[in-house]
Amino acid sequence: MSKIFEILEKIRVRPGMYIGRASVSDLFHFLVGFKTALRELEVKATEEEMDFYREFQPWVQQKYHVSTSNSWAKIIMLHCGSEKEGLDAFYKLLDEFKNRNKNLKTKEKVTNSYENITEDQERKRIISQSQKEAVMKSLEMEEMQEKEDSVNL
Repeated sequence: MSKIFEILEKIRVRPGMYIGRASVSDLFHFLVGFKTALRELEVKATEEEMDFYREFQPWVQQKYHVSTSNSWAKIIMLHCGSEKEGLDAFYKLLDEFKNRNKNLKTKEKVTNSYENITEDQERKRIISQSQKEAVMKSLEMEEMQEKEDSVNL
């Protein structure tokens, strides 16, 4: 598991211990500092972390149908009555965000399966067509042979 998701799980369970209070705004500021600290220490982000850093903001914007330069925390707060509700909403969104790749992979597998079936059907059609052509050619050859045999008699 990545560093950011490990700390997010710890914060989910005990937000007061890590960020002082159950607050989506405080969580946002904590994560900015966390990312900065890791970068300063030259700790490489995992692929999963890079996905979060790059894609969570635009994903939240798309989810809430907004286009803004405001942070994901502010977007979430526009739809919540309190910082605590915002934190709860963040974790629901985070779970959904993390599972979106699984859903995409499932869709990709289904699409690939469909494409494979379609390719197999096309191959079978081509083979079937080739077989039909071979049978037709064979019948034509037999007819020609029969005509030649009847002429030679």
